[in-house]
Amino acid sequence: MDFSGQLLSWYKANSRDLPWKHTADPYKIWLSEIILQQTRVEQGIPYYMRFRERFPTVEALAAAHIDEVLRLWQGLGYYSRARNLHLTAQQVVEQYRGIFPTTNQGLLALKGIGPYTAAAIASFAWNEPIPALDGNGYRILSRVFGIEAPPDTQRGKKQFTEVAAELLPPKHAGAFNQALMDFGSMVCTPRPVCDRCPLQSGCYAFARRAIELFPAKRRRITVRARYFHYLYIRRGAFTFIRKRTGKDIWHSLYEFPLIETDRAMSAKKLFATPEWKALFAQHPEHINRISSALKHQLSHQTIHAVFYTIDITETPEWIANEYLQIRQDDLDEYSMPRLLTLFLENKPTLSKSCSDDT
Repeated sequence: MDFSGQLLSWYKANSRDLPWKHTADPYKIWLSEIILQQTRVEQGIPYYMRFRERFPTVEALAAAHIDEVLRLWQGLGYYSRARNLHLTAQQVVEQYRGIFPTTNQGLLALKGIGPYTAAAIASFAWNEPIPALDGNGYRILSRVFGIEAPPDTQRGKKQFTEVAAELLPPKHAGAFNQALMDFGSMVCTPRPVCDRCPLQSGCYAFARRAIELFPAKRRRITVRARYFHYLYIRRGAFTFIRKRTGKDIWHSLYEFPLIETDRAMSAKKLFATPEWKALFAQHPEHINRISSALKHQLSHQTIHAVFYTIDITETPEWIANEYLQIRQDDLDEYSMPRLLTLFLENKPTLSKSCSDDT
């Protein structure tokens, strides 16, 4: 089977028309790749267009305030990627005078650019003959060639990369890598349409009726449950937020005052905890509303959140010292986790789940 030839023929006839395919500018290609990590193309396109409009050059992105970058990123999740996006732009401007390194190895020296992203940029912008394998590529190669190693292991990545390097046509590296992505998104999907597949006759998994077994998966990672009690405190037209710090989730995003408990807890039990009493013992509060529980899924954590809308007439000292007082109408000017924006969009009733990440 001429895998590469058949794949490129299919790609020539069926290629997706995506905005980042019409450029060899490494900045725009890099921007699209970072946005599309863990994000569907349909969801990523409007973000890509907004970023490109607001930050048309790497210099514009580097000069922006991180809060603006995070606010524009809001809703994509994995906020560490937005922070790295900003840091990488600054590195390109400060160390490389605004010009991206022009090789795969040079790109790997940039913060936030890993092997896949570097290979994608190098092959798309300069046709460097290096394979760029994402989830689509792993899925296709595992099924067609019967690769049993999980792609998220060192052994698996090495094996997949070696196979892809042998298949890669040096003069058409960018098209080959793009073809793998499109084919994996349109034909060899998690639930493939094998009757439309030009590679079917030579597919190891199809011949053995074992499509669902490829790619192989490692043992499932344990997901940690956390219980958040957010305090949406209002004093007239104002509310209170602060920026998250440390190495926990949602670094640099803003949130309301928070009490975290080690298990699910009713409002009555929460009000009896030392944490609650320490916050409100000296200042009477009026609890206006308690939301229904909101389940929020991250990659390795499940957040179970309840929001307490609290009205106060005096500002406690702990709020004055630790939180920003802002107008409630200005909340959308601050970058927040999707969990909080969903609450603000849907209060008073919450009953659906959402997801994003660090």
